[in-house]
Amino acid sequence: MVRSFTDQLGRQVQINYPPQRIISLVPSQTELLFDLGLQANIVGITKFCNHPASLVKTIAKAGGTKQLNFDTIQNLKPDLIIGNKEENERTQIEALMHSYPVWMSDIATLTGALQMITAVGLITGTQSSADGIVGRILTGFDQFEPLNKPMTVVYLIWQKPFMVAGRGTFIDDMLKRCGFVNAVKQDRYPELSAEDIQNSQADIVLLSSEPYPFNKKHIAQFQALLPDSKVLLVDGEMFSWYGSRLLHAASYFKQLINDIAF
Repeated sequence: MVRSFTDQLGRQVQINYPPQRIISLVPSQTELLFDLGLQANIVGITKFCNHPASLVKTIAKAGGTKQLNFDTIQNLKPDLIIGNKEENERTQIEALMHSYPVWMSDIATLTGALQMITAVGLITGTQSSADGIVGRILTGFDQFEPLNKPMTVVYLIWQKPFMVAGRGTFIDDMLKRCGFVNAVKQDRYPELSAEDIQNSQADIVLLSSEPYPFNKKHIAQFQALLPDSKVLLVDGEMFSWYGSRLLHAASYFKQLINDIAF
């Protein structure tokens, strides 16, 4: 049965419902599909899809999020492809749209993420499971207490050049929910100089584990730029993954705030 669904770009997508052969082009949405119980229907993922670790190894890889393998995708014969506006490359997605049903997400807030989870449940016939995941995420954030006083923050995602999470990003929304004030005024993911970082006078510098794998050796580098700031390594998945990983985000943020307070 063919049904029409609206994706987060406002496009109408005609899908053979329920889809039997799904390709996911985004790691966080891949994890969501598994958590919705769709393991038997996932035929392709990207090489960056790493959760759940024990299961993704056995799934065909359709390239990277921005370098898709069209031959592999054709051989997998998908009846649904799920992607994301920010994480996938536009011309490649548009090419796929000529041949396959492609449902796209576009997420910059927790609200948008929850809407995506609900929508993916609807298009895959797993609405009950999706509703359960959304309910548990909402409960976690409803019970979460942010910082009791605002603190400015710079959130680093890349090293050379320095790139940070700016306004209008999902990371920015997560920072706000923790009680942080983003010291970066630009939108999206601007490049900053060392002087820019110094001039931010941020209370906190957060070094993300992805996409650049910051580690302990980088703490001293940023501590030298902002000697009066607290520099911390953080799990980038908790700040940037907008699928079922959000089930763990509120408890992670609680521990992070405790670490900052002491």
